[in-house]
Amino acid sequence: MKPIALDVATWSALLAALAYSAFGLRLLWTYGRRSLESTPSVLFGVALFATALWAWLSVGASLVAGGSRFLVPLADALRYAAWFAFLLSLLKPVIAQRRQQPIAKLLPVAIGLVALRLAALAAEQWSLNGSQWARIALFTTLALPVVGLLLVEQLFRNTADDSRWNAKPLCLALGIVFSFDIYVYSQAVLFGRADDDAVSIRGAIHACAVPLLFVASKRRADWIARLQISRAAAFHSTALVIAGIYLLMVAAMGYYIRFFGGQWGSALQLAALFVALALLLVLAFSGTMRSRLRVFVRKHFFSYRYDYREEWLRLTAMLSAKSTPAEMGSLVIRGLADMVESPGGALWTQAPDQPEFVQTARWNVPALKERELTDSPFATFLRSTGWIVDLEGCRRHPERYSGLEPPVWLTPAQPFWLVIPLSVADELIGFVALARPRTPVDLNWEVTDLLKTASRQAAGFLAQMRTTEALLETRKFDAFNRMSAFVVHDLKNIVTQLSLMMANAKRLHDNPEFQQDMLATVENSLEKMRQLMLQLREGEAPPGGQSGVDLARILARIGAVAAARGRTVELEVLDPVITRGHEERIERVLGHVVQNALDATGAADRVWVKLSRRSGQAHVEVGDTGAGMSQEYVQTRLFKPFQTTKPTGMGIGAYESFQYVRELGGSISVDSELGRGTVMTIVLPLFESRQPSALEMAGAK
Repeated sequence: MKPIALDVATWSALLAALAYSAFGLRLLWTYGRRSLESTPSVLFGVALFATALWAWLSVGASLVAGGSRFLVPLADALRYAAWFAFLLSLLKPVIAQRRQQPIAKLLPVAIGLVALRLAALAAEQWSLNGSQWARIALFTTLALPVVGLLLVEQLFRNTADDSRWNAKPLCLALGIVFSFDIYVYSQAVLFGRADDDAVSIRGAIHACAVPLLFVASKRRADWIARLQISRAAAFHSTALVIAGIYLLMVAAMGYYIRFFGGQWGSALQLAALFVALALLLVLAFSGTMRSRLRVFVRKHFFSYRYDYREEWLRLTAMLSAKSTPAEMGSLVIRGLADMVESPGGALWTQAPDQPEFVQTARWNVPALKERELTDSPFATFLRSTGWIVDLEGCRRHPERYSGLEPPVWLTPAQPFWLVIPLSVADELIGFVALARPRTPVDLNWEVTDLLKTASRQAAGFLAQMRTTEALLETRKFDAFNRMSAFVVHDLKNIVTQLSLMMANAKRLHDNPEFQQDMLATVENSLEKMRQLMLQLREGEAPPGGQSGVDLARILARIGAVAAARGRTVELEVLDPVITRGHEERIERVLGHVVQNALDATGAADRVWVKLSRRSGQAHVEVGDTGAGMSQEYVQTRLFKPFQTTKPTGMGIGAYESFQYVRELGGSISVDSELGRGTVMTIVLPLFESRQPSALEMAGAK
């Protein structure tokens, strides 16, 4: 190695040693124990100090003649191991979710390469078959930065779009380091020896990554929280042209440095080249630079600034992507902000049943508690004109906005720039305040027209979501009201039963049998009211189905109740039938049907109930020879809620019976004719108790 190259190598390694040491110590001093709470943070610090150790050993090897040829490559391998561990800790969630995909193989590959590199170094140190291990060592030195670059790529690709702002500096820094190492070691593999000039500035290139690593540590957000046209083509083409011109200028500068740089020329040329490439990558990933370039292309390459078809499709797709109110609000802000290169904004919508607008969503701006009254001058102006308000222009030229003054809380200290009203018809449902753009934007007619049209589309989505929420709330109240109607219906039946008992008590209060019946009736009514309270507290009672219900016993009780009231129900049990369901609710259904038959008949008419088993189902036939019903009434009104022909009826019983029988998987059919009577057939599923298997019986024993 040339003496001057040795001097360059010393200064280069010293620069890296000082940079990484200072950064590592500052990180340790600033965060202290807090950095130990996160595994990636700990590994990041280890990687910094491992790089500093490699750089200090490189300085020592350059200063001491005949210095160790083992410690520097050993420290280099350990440095790679530390950076690999850090990157793999960030990729851990991705690797865990994709165990069967190629990304999961990066972990064993990285471990294997580091182990092979250490083995090759040990073999070289102890002179074990030197030439073969030397070739292995050479190829592992090239494979290590290649794997590092793969890890950086996977980290960037698997980071969510809205979190890449955190990941960009880290990926750029390590991408620069690994890319330069690939360049150095690829020459060594191809030509049998490394370029002395490239090796000499390796430390300086590594030191160039420190500022980006510093920015990454500031943005870290727990080290990356979550792991997309004709105009687009024009934008990328322009970007490529600009990048090409930039690289030509860098090449010319490099040639000048090499020609006039003397002995330092080659080294300085290589250093300038990689510094320029790093600067190009930083600019290429800069959101501000991309925004400025887009504005430049729109101004000078197209007659209109926007491709309206693309903007409309993009906004519609964005607003259709999510459904929750919080997500919809953020998407409305982003959709409008992207049209004017704004990096953030906030949404104010009218609070439910409140005469004011409150902040309900925000994106990259601080939360504000300030509220705007719906009848304030500012809200009235937005509602009546539909104008987009440029806050700075409004303050400088209030006459353009009819003397409007922005709200006190929208001060110049706030990051807001534009206020866009969100209106549906003549109703102002909210407004969006956008942050100042990354690059100056000319608010001409084209921009304002696009924002107005997009804001109407966004307002329509928000209004639809608000209507949907109101409908869901109404449905919940409807369900509660329906359940309350059922409860009131049951209470009416209990009151009727107790009233009848009290009417008979005046005549039969001394009768012991009546006293027993009265106690049983009161106890039964009390239990029913307890069930109603439970139903009100916990919601609709379950349909049952895990226990058997003896229909013959229920029908016997119903017949006894009718007999106590002086009416006769002819009961015929052809088959003993056990059905599944909730006994009390089934009794309520059958009792309601029988009571309707009794109400529709006179003393001379018949009411009968026939219980049978047919086709694997229970059939309960309730018939009468009473007034009957028309076919139209049966088809259109009988099982509808709040439909009744009784003067004191509520129209709930038939509807509740029909719904519960359907829940059990049964059916109700009606055959009725005016003047001749009605036959109602209730079909219920049979209860089949599951017999334990031989294995379960053996286990029980």
